[in-house]
Amino acid sequence: MRYFPLFADLHGQRVLLVGGGEVAERKARLLLEAGARVEIVSREILAHELASWITPTPPLPRNGGEGRGEGVTTGTVHWLAREFDESQLEGAALVVAATSDAGLNERVAAAARARHVLVNVVDDAARSSFIVPAIVDRSPLVIAISSGGVAPVLARHVRERLETLLDESLGRLAGLLERWRARIKDAFPDVGARRRFYETVVRGKVASNLRRRQPEQAERELERLLQDPAQGGGSVVLVGAGPGDPGLLTLNALRALQEADVILHDRLVSSEVLDLARRDATRIPVGKAARAHSVPQEQIHALMLEHAQAGRRVVRLKGGDPFVFGRGGEELEFLADHGIPFEVVPGITAALACGAYAGIPLTHRKHSQALRLVTAHCRDSLDTLDWASLARERQTLAFYMGVAALGDISHELLRHGREATTPVAIVEHGSRAGQRVTLATLAELDGIAGRGDIESPALLVVGEVAALAARLHWFGAPPRRHESLRRVA
Repeated sequence: MRYFPLFADLHGQRVLLVGGGEVAERKARLLLEAGARVEIVSREILAHELASWITPTPPLPRNGGEGRGEGVTTGTVHWLAREFDESQLEGAALVVAATSDAGLNERVAAAARARHVLVNVVDDAARSSFIVPAIVDRSPLVIAISSGGVAPVLARHVRERLETLLDESLGRLAGLLERWRARIKDAFPDVGARRRFYETVVRGKVASNLRRRQPEQAERELERLLQDPAQGGGSVVLVGAGPGDPGLLTLNALRALQEADVILHDRLVSSEVLDLARRDATRIPVGKAARAHSVPQEQIHALMLEHAQAGRRVVRLKGGDPFVFGRGGEELEFLADHGIPFEVVPGITAALACGAYAGIPLTHRKHSQALRLVTAHCRDSLDTLDWASLARERQTLAFYMGVAALGDISHELLRHGREATTPVAIVEHGSRAGQRVTLATLAELDGIAGRGDIESPALLVVGEVAALAARLHWFGAPPRRHESLRRVA
């Protein structure tokens, strides 16, 4: 390990910054956020935002200081001189050389090393005695990533990955634990017991309340746990997995998968999405298929309750969005009745994803001013629909779970007045590698149903916008179509 990782307390400390351009501005921002007294030496006019942080008189030693400029909360900045002189190093805790003049940067570095002052020459690890890492800031929790100066792009890539995995509420959690640290230490003098308590806090209701922006409830839960640590309990996160493409998973969904102890997942959740979950999480398939309910809803409820009451963090993972024909409301009602804490992470529902990936705008000024989401998975659901309303023109209908009912849908819409030439699109396996789009007219749906070559999961789109897929498709194979399909201009 060439570099010793170190977090320095710079509050009120003098830092010399040589340079006044955009690079120097970025370094100054970090130093200010750390509370440093930044003194700038620059021949050139300072970068715009850096100039706005300048104080009119030299700063006096102090803790923190006043913010200068939007987003800067601590520290001060003073333009010390235009030319560098070695005497300016006296009393400096750190030195940063951020100029485009290699000779000047070398002079600054040599003078600093001679005085045993830590120096960083931006993008020049050989002349630096310390390097500035890539940072993930969840203050007071801060993560620094360094490649030792040999591959800064790689360090930034790792930082970007961590940014997606670490929820911003971790900063609030760290602040809460800081305030309660003394009480926790008094309550758990044994180091092992204290560690187990912290694990309960960071994986349980306290952290969950902070993610939901309920700080008062988090404080009360922490107080309760101090009185009775055995009552930590588990929780359930209802997560929408989207249509299948793992790139459409939300950041919150990814974080939930990374933190899960148990994952109860539906049949429509793609293997690519499951591959993003925590490796040692227990995965339990609870999928349903048409005419073959492999796991009854009551058993899913029982599994959620069992694992949550055992103190585990459960992810109930559903294809699409859990609140759009996903029984998410039923499951939350069950959890609420049994006092199990829960969160909801929405997902991209099939209508939005299939429309986008097939080149079908679900609304369009010329053709459709309304969008209706309809479930058609069984005869009972079809019988309860208001077909007269659905048959009106200038609206888009998106039928979920309608593969087995294509003929019935066509018949009812035609019977209630929808034009036989109305374009329709069937999107199979939307957003996935095997996506296939079939274009037809409403009158032709019955014949397509008779061929039996449409596979689930598939979404049926009815309306003039469906024909636009012939021109606007961009993902996967071009749509297959019937010659009678009219073109929508």
